[in-house]
Amino acid sequence: MTGPRYTPLAQSLPATVPFVGPETQERLRGSRFDARLGANESVFGPSPRAIEAMQQAAGEIWMYGDPENHDLRHALADHHEVTPDHIVVGEGIDGLLGYLVRLVVGPGDPVVTSDGAYPTFNYHVAGFGGILHKVPYSDDQEDPTALIAKAAEVGAKLVYLANPDNPMGSWHRGADIVAALDALPEGCLMVLDEAYVECAPDGTAAPVAADDLRVIRMRTFSKGYGMAGARVGYALGAPSLISAFNKVRNHFGMNRAAQTGALAALRDQTWLADVQQKIGQARRRIGKIAEENGLQPLPSATNFVAIDCGRDGVFAKAVLDALVAQGVFVRMPFAAPQNRCIRVSCGTEADLDAFAAALPVALSVAAGNA
Repeated sequence: MTGPRYTPLAQSLPATVPFVGPETQERLRGSRFDARLGANESVFGPSPRAIEAMQQAAGEIWMYGDPENHDLRHALADHHEVTPDHIVVGEGIDGLLGYLVRLVVGPGDPVVTSDGAYPTFNYHVAGFGGILHKVPYSDDQEDPTALIAKAAEVGAKLVYLANPDNPMGSWHRGADIVAALDALPEGCLMVLDEAYVECAPDGTAAPVAADDLRVIRMRTFSKGYGMAGARVGYALGAPSLISAFNKVRNHFGMNRAAQTGALAALRDQTWLADVQQKIGQARRRIGKIAEENGLQPLPSATNFVAIDCGRDGVFAKAVLDALVAQGVFVRMPFAAPQNRCIRVSCGTEADLDAFAAALPVALSVAAGNA
């Protein structure tokens, strides 16, 4: 028996995933984390209305979800003042990125992103044989001008920009991004990942015309709406682009309870506003904890705060490892010089109490190992 005959592309890829989940780390540790502050989930949870809707939907879980996501798409269209033809729903932004790359990128096609930006996008590009071209961050921000210039230089089919940014929490005014589009080369599509936009200041969302073929915007229910485990994302774009997703998407990829829960969450903007307030309070508390330990918190428009540990990536990794050893799960950027930081998700008061107690110990351990 010879086994499956993998494609040459599949044979060339490593058997890896972009992130090692906290559950994997808990199994290796043999115990659960006391504070789960690394995955940028919302510990504040979804709207009670969403929970109730999903509980009621559990009785109908024997049925497939609506393959057209009709009710959710229409509600999102009303929310964004577009038509349902401008919206596709999918299994989180991660799933939609995979579909988009499959639609646009073939072996050898150039794609542009920032060095150290969201690695799942890179994972999909590699999985379809695309060639990644990266530009560095500028002052801990993704640089739209440099990204677009690189796209013109290499003839990129896609250029990826997250606003607000993960992992640094930085952001640009949406109007500035729209202005930068004037330099986008013909035939290049900007993938504007706005996963954290509900956590950001007014004016961060890019005021892109609904029919603008140069941009596709990605949104999610995983962050502000507190439904990361349900895997509900959506994209806004011109109808001709959105309809192309029907060529490749998993038409039964969205489960019925998730669809119902997202619809109820969208209708409870009062809950979202309360969560936004709690995120702001948690960001301030994280910043205060950092400063009390001689560290510098970076400004954030997300539900996490990047903390400059003041040295290099080796030191920041030692701080991270020492936090994990104390039961506090955090993450850090992958690329230099951003990897001088650790990244701490917003949490409850109890979560942040645990972080406050563990951080000075972690810094001491890291300094002793330096």
